[in-house]
Amino acid sequence: MSSILVLGGAGYIGSHTVYELIAAGKNVVVVDNLETGFRKAVHQDAKFYQGDIRDKAFIDSVFEKEEIDGVIHFAANSQVGESMVNPLKYYNNNLCGTEVLLESMVAHGVNKIVFSSTAATYGEPERIPILETDRTVPTNCYGETKLSMEKMFKWTANAHDLRFVSLRYFNACGAHPNGKIGEAHNPETHLIPLILQVPNGKREYISIFGNDYDTKDGTCVRDYIHVNDLAQAHILAMEYLRKGNESNIFNLGNGVGFTVKEVVETARKVTGHPIPAKEEPRRAGDPSTLIASSEKAKKILGWKPKFDELETIITTAWEWHRNHPNGYEA
Repeated sequence: MSSILVLGGAGYIGSHTVYELIAAGKNVVVVDNLETGFRKAVHQDAKFYQGDIRDKAFIDSVFEKEEIDGVIHFAANSQVGESMVNPLKYYNNNLCGTEVLLESMVAHGVNKIVFSSTAATYGEPERIPILETDRTVPTNCYGETKLSMEKMFKWTANAHDLRFVSLRYFNACGAHPNGKIGEAHNPETHLIPLILQVPNGKREYISIFGNDYDTKDGTCVRDYIHVNDLAQAHILAMEYLRKGNESNIFNLGNGVGFTVKEVVETARKVTGHPIPAKEEPRRAGDPSTLIASSEKAKKILGWKPKFDELETIITTAWEWHRNHPNGYEA
């Protein structure tokens, strides 16, 4: 029986997608270099190879040993701030790695790939909510490399028998309801886990950057999607390609957006902790509102987010962080 190859399957979104694929009865092969992923996050029923997608001999060997039907690609560096101070790292891993991967896929006749992209490909939005047809002018190197990866898929698909789906989304959050896997980054930069470090005794307060944005309470509005809902979208995208559909790009968003203050307030409610907040100056390059429309994904892929209440999202995240205060090292 053929398998789905999940690159970066020991990372946050990748590991949740592997769990959901296995729950759906799929055979899964995971490749991860464990630079930011965790061996403990990989489902016990998945076949695991430790290695780097930039290593041609290694990636060829995986395609030779395994019968791969399609690829889901999460293997990329993804810190906006780091991409601005170390852009060449991002070009090397994200672009060179994808180029090696595509060479191997073409050579081995694997012609379906679902790509974990980002709404950072849009840069400063022209309108809210953002549509797939809006112009793409990234404002950071991370978004630029992801957009370049999308273009690499497009031109490779034009030249070879290859089809792709690119999924653009903002803030993945929450944890698997089974409590076994969740979010663990070092350093942590995502808002919800940072907030939850306060009730977990890891920090004294949460910083709120900017209180004078043109939003309902002056703080930035962001789009938060539960990681399991994202996982389901990747699975639906692979099914879409298996049915012979054309290459496509989809946004995944909640369509509403929540302010930083709303997220903090909801975390106070969920944890029963006061969570002191400290207002700080705006950070450079933070747009006031980022919300993506996911109408196209709902219509074409049949995507239906289950965890769309902020309180539910934070409850699953808190369950994980409370029981794993040191992530997978606990």
